[in-house]
Amino acid sequence: MGVNDGVEEAVAAAFREEWGQVVATLIRMTGDWDLAEECAQDAFAQALDRWRRDGVPRRPGAWLTTTARHRALDVLRREAAGARKLREVAVSARDEGLYEPYDSYHPYETDPGDGSGVGDDRLRLIFTCCHPALAIEARVALTLRTLAGLTTPEIARAFLVPEATMAQRLVRAKRKIRNAGIPYRVPPAHLLPERTTGVLGVLYLLFNEGYAATAGADLTRTNLSAEAIRLARVLARLMPHEPEVLGLLALLLLHDARSGTRVDAAGDLVTLEDQDRAAWDTSGADEGAALLETALRRGRPGPYQIQAAIAACHTTAATAGETDWADIAALYGELRRFVPSAVVRLNQAVAVGMSEGTDAGLALVAELEEQGELDTYHLLPATRADLLRRAGRTDEAAEAYGRALELVENAAERRFLEKRLAECRSA
Repeated sequence: MGVNDGVEEAVAAAFREEWGQVVATLIRMTGDWDLAEECAQDAFAQALDRWRRDGVPRRPGAWLTTTARHRALDVLRREAAGARKLREVAVSARDEGLYEPYDSYHPYETDPGDGSGVGDDRLRLIFTCCHPALAIEARVALTLRTLAGLTTPEIARAFLVPEATMAQRLVRAKRKIRNAGIPYRVPPAHLLPERTTGVLGVLYLLFNEGYAATAGADLTRTNLSAEAIRLARVLARLMPHEPEVLGLLALLLLHDARSGTRVDAAGDLVTLEDQDRAAWDTSGADEGAALLETALRRGRPGPYQIQAAIAACHTTAATAGETDWADIAALYGELRRFVPSAVVRLNQAVAVGMSEGTDAGLALVAELEEQGELDTYHLLPATRADLLRRAGRTDEAAEAYGRALELVENAAERRFLEKRLAECRSA
């Protein structure tokens, strides 16, 4: 690998690991979301040139944050309207020690100053994004864009909406935060419950984008799923008596326990029934199961606890054949009371097909196709194809796999569908 390749890889790794922290810190300092993103982008662009010349710094995140902060100060100096904010930023930076050298800067060890006891800029950013004044879709989308660095097209695919629609949604959300003066902080304890749903939704979508990327060459983006778990742990420490918070963390850990077996050495997808269960992370699965048990004892079941129970059904089955699909189907039925979405009904169709027979599952899939809510969702025709394949109706399965291939965005999933299509045609 050449020097340039190594630097580009280091910058890419720093983006995955540090983008959210850099942007969150700048938003706290400047109060300007667009300026924060612009200066963060500029810092990463500078890193490509400077790191080639000077070498990759020992603490890339500190270098990037300081460089972005200097850029923000320069912008504010050039704007007459930024004079007052410049003084505020200078005082804040002095008080928080942000003028220390790169290698001594600790971006994760700031004093929150808001009475929350939570000194994590990224968690404060999530709660700001999840203010009840914002629509739930805007809360989740804004945090994924600002905190996780997902592009607008990636978020649009995650929400199954056009890119232009998502771009407008992000602009409106930022404008509302600015115009309404929504504070950048973790709210006081008595306001936490009203923000919980939005925050949990953010973390779940963040994890899902890492666990099964909507697009790109790789099936997984482990930095995103790891970040979701990290923030879920912080939230669980902040709200230890909220069962849905514990349920979400349990769900993420139970899924993550299987993450290392979801792709093979070539990066190709391995289905759940074909995964090496001996290679699953038993410590993560055990922690998730224990958290779920604690959450359920609270006596207030919710959608994340139910989904964690479904995940536990899979992780506790010694073999794929021992999976209790009837129990899973019943749990999806319960989940529909909380989340009556088409995607939940599609997952229930899979469980019904596995427990009651492929015809029963196909009937539910047909209902979803008639309703048209998932017309652009590749897993709808992929589910039909899999049930048809299991029923031995390979010609029909091949047609459904072809439709799924027209919709899929992820390269690893595409290769898997192409393989299944070839198998059906050869049969």
